[in-house]
Amino acid sequence: MRVRKLTLVTLAAVAGLSLTACQNNDGGTAQSPASGTPTSAPTSGPSDFPTTSPSSSVTPSPSDGTSSPEADSSDGSTNGKVGKCRTDELEITAQDSTIGGDREGLVAVTLKNGGGRDCSLSAYAGVDLKTNAGSLSAERTGQKADPYVLKNGKSVSFAVSYPMNDSGGSGVRITGLVVTPPDETKSVTLAWPGAASLPVTEGGGNPVKLGPIGSAGQGD
Repeated sequence: MRVRKLTLVTLAAVAGLSLTACQNNDGGTAQSPASGTPTSAPTSGPSDFPTTSPSSSVTPSPSDGTSSPEADSSDGSTNGKVGKCRTDELEITAQDSTIGGDREGLVAVTLKNGGGRDCSLSAYAGVDLKTNAGSLSAERTGQKADPYVLKNGKSVSFAVSYPMNDSGGSGVRITGLVVTPPDETKSVTLAWPGAASLPVTEGGGNPVKLGPIGSAGQGD
């Protein structure tokens, strides 16, 4: 009997130790040791930081591939602007536009755009008369004029005025008309369609006047 009692007592002690160990293990999984900081961030509640990166509001720099609005193109035009008219793109003609009874003769010089694109002309072309006494440059009237956009296939004219030779003498004989489009260096030489001569002026005055682009007719 004593042996059985000792055995029962031993079993009871072992069972008690096992129950205590299980209770300690359950408590360890239910509550973590205090460390002073939470083990994970809160899943809800207001944030102290913006939800988008500050870089999302940065304006793209010029290096993003876009070209400057002033960049030149191969045809002489610029982005958002019309390029100037080239001499080789223009058909240049001249005709006598003198009205009977006027004290001055008038020649209209016409520029027609055949370049396949719109182009621009600044206020004044260059005009020289070829004479038996040498070259004579026309003097600008000084009339203000804005740059003119000449549509492809359209024309515009300007006036060259000169005094009529009523002196009865031979005067200065005109042999040709040289026209240089605005802002160009290449010229075109035409036959002079006006009166054959200019009166001889004293004091070296310049009798030939040049009007701005658009000063003769309305173009077409």
